[in-house]
Amino acid sequence: MSQINILFIGDIIGKPGLDMVNIWLPGLIQKYKADFVIANGENAADGKGCTTQEGEFLFNLGVNVITGGNHTWDKFQSQDYLKNETRSLRPLNYPRGTYGNGYHIAETSKGKIAVLNLQGRTFMPVIDCPFRGAEWALSKFKKETSVIIVDFHAEATAEKIAMSHFLDGKVSALIGTHTHIQTSDERILPNGTAFITDVGMTGPYDSVIGMKVLPALNRFLYQTPQKYETAKDSVHLCGLFLKVDGETGKTTEVERILFPEFITKVTE
Repeated sequence: MSQINILFIGDIIGKPGLDMVNIWLPGLIQKYKADFVIANGENAADGKGCTTQEGEFLFNLGVNVITGGNHTWDKFQSQDYLKNETRSLRPLNYPRGTYGNGYHIAETSKGKIAVLNLQGRTFMPVIDCPFRGAEWALSKFKKETSVIIVDFHAEATAEKIAMSHFLDGKVSALIGTHTHIQTSDERILPNGTAFITDVGMTGPYDSVIGMKVLPALNRFLYQTPQKYETAKDSVHLCGLFLKVDGETGKTTEVERILFPEFITKVTE
């Protein structure tokens, strides 16, 4: 049985997140003997989008595919980047004609791996159906590979769980992103698909999901737009490790990663 070790790095937030990945990703690749690395980079460019600069930085560190989300479009340079870099994805279910690719099939020493990027619609922009989009993509993958990793960038827990049941046994893993808060429900579903509602963010936690606290508070207090500023302190890395059977595409092991762990007890 050919085992494929896959690392997924949760939503990278600006320079603090990139610095964290720069320091720790090489060690994580070595620790988990990773054959393939995926990272969500929709917030890599100072919290908004992913441009050539951030993309090349991540690829040079050993990332194989970068996934995106609704913030992929927040810098116009991201669109130029998506036109030319097939390994940097945006959600598949944006309307036809949108720049970029929603999936990528990578050649590796252990066979082909497909990465699919989808975006939810509950409390999110109204775009095409992610469920039907997944069906269409899987019809493309079935002749290529059984190893399929899905980044489902969605707000609602219910929508992510519904998608996990919809795709159980059809993909190797469904990994939730977007809310930036790691959930502790990682598991392997009955038909062999690994699932976590949200893998969490790689970035500053002395913040409001990556944003400096004061402007975030003012946005809630005054209900007016505030300048987005990426926070800097208490930086953590979130991710997921998967061990996948290369022949069946089923996940045999899943491990949630949070480094360093949060302080939960103060000692004098």
